[in-house]
Amino acid sequence: MSVIAVTGASGYIGGRLVPLLLEQGHQIRVLTRDANRLRDVPWRALVEVVEGELADPAAVRQLCHGAHLLYYLVHSMSGSGHFAAEEERCARVVAEVAEQEAVSQLVYLSGLHPDGELSEHLASRVKVGEILSEAKTAKTLILQAGLVIGSGSASFEMVRHLSDVLPVMPAPRWVRNHVQPIAVRDALYYLASCAQLDQPAAGTFDIGGPRSYSYADLMKIYATAAGIREPRVWALPVLTPRLASHWVNLVTPLPRNLARALVQSLQHDCVVSDRKIDGLIRPPEKGLTDYPQAVRLALEKIAADAVETSWATAHPVSAPAQELPSDPQWAGRTAYVDERRASTSAGAEQVFMVVHRIGGETGYFAWPQLWKLRGLMDKIGGGVGLRRGRRSRSRLSLGDVVDWWRVEALEPNALLRLRAEMKVPGQAWLEFKISTSAEGKTELVQRAVFFPRGLLGRCYWWAVYPFHGLVFTGMLRNIIRQAETEQN
Repeated sequence: MSVIAVTGASGYIGGRLVPLLLEQGHQIRVLTRDANRLRDVPWRALVEVVEGELADPAAVRQLCHGAHLLYYLVHSMSGSGHFAAEEERCARVVAEVAEQEAVSQLVYLSGLHPDGELSEHLASRVKVGEILSEAKTAKTLILQAGLVIGSGSASFEMVRHLSDVLPVMPAPRWVRNHVQPIAVRDALYYLASCAQLDQPAAGTFDIGGPRSYSYADLMKIYATAAGIREPRVWALPVLTPRLASHWVNLVTPLPRNLARALVQSLQHDCVVSDRKIDGLIRPPEKGLTDYPQAVRLALEKIAADAVETSWATAHPVSAPAQELPSDPQWAGRTAYVDERRASTSAGAEQVFMVVHRIGGETGYFAWPQLWKLRGLMDKIGGGVGLRRGRRSRSRLSLGDVVDWWRVEALEPNALLRLRAEMKVPGQAWLEFKISTSAEGKTELVQRAVFFPRGLLGRCYWWAVYPFHGLVFTGMLRNIIRQAETEQN
């Protein structure tokens, strides 16, 4: 078995590529900033995990040691003005260490782009490819893909929500530009095939679906596949990329920085310039998946609750936040807590099953309009809002996204802790603890914890506090009621 190193294994593409490489019989080693993010993935026990930063030579050296191939699947969608410099620094570390560790093949997934002036994010992708190609002993194979269409992909979710929400869509002129989407299954096919090459290869190759479409056509074709009314798209010359990214952020689940990156990449035609990839990797046996079929496959996955990875889980809205400290560690700092508890005859497993469904289509068990209003306020303020939903309707894993929350702690039948990623002047958590009393009753403790930041944080807590009696009392009561109903 050959050793293959993978960066970005917790991402949308990397999380789907790793199991394919395992099926091919390779030994896989992955690099991740936080090993806990991979705790619940199905293939965790089958791979070696290196915990560390991509910019840390020691961590990258541990990743590359003994590997003959390295997949570089990392790209920042950060809104930070320093993201390009950070990406260049990471690429240089990887290129240098890969050369020192005698890695023979680098594979980098970049983006389709036209000649000429590029957006910041596309320009950064091109630069990363150039830096990786500077490695002398390792050959660098660059695959350039356009919009990746699959269940849970950012591109698909952008098309889906724009089409679902808006019967009439005012849009910038770029909706007439042509893009060449690729089904996620085909992107993964090309990436996995790189591990099957007889000899290391170098060069830049475009990959895409069978044909190109205007962005307006993508939304209309989606509407047909989803069985909804075809949206009317009005191209407005006055809608700038900046305004368009705000509009996309408001209407779709995508946060503003990711919306801006996607919108900027659509300013020009992004289509496959040639099919020279066919001379290196033969096309899929059943042919490339066309866009209408890719949409149908994505919708089927969503309906079957079988979405493997999601852009939301893979795309943190900020740097990793501090985890909720244990109660004794709160001494000496301000902490506001809303704690409520209840006992029930329903078993701990049944109560957890109900709690486990929180958010997404299920909602929050009480006062849905208040939650929607708070979500809208967060969106208007540039936050993530409530539309990110969940990757799965029935299952949660550590690190999963639940609307504006992220799963920080998860112990079956005992604990679910969600950390807030909404715009809020402080740090907030929502926690559910389940235990069994000496009398055999199941006890559910529900806590909202808030660490305020300055005077504004304190004012925020007391401004929303009057609603806690409505929202959190109703939530606890209805969770217990639903668990008892389902138990019977």
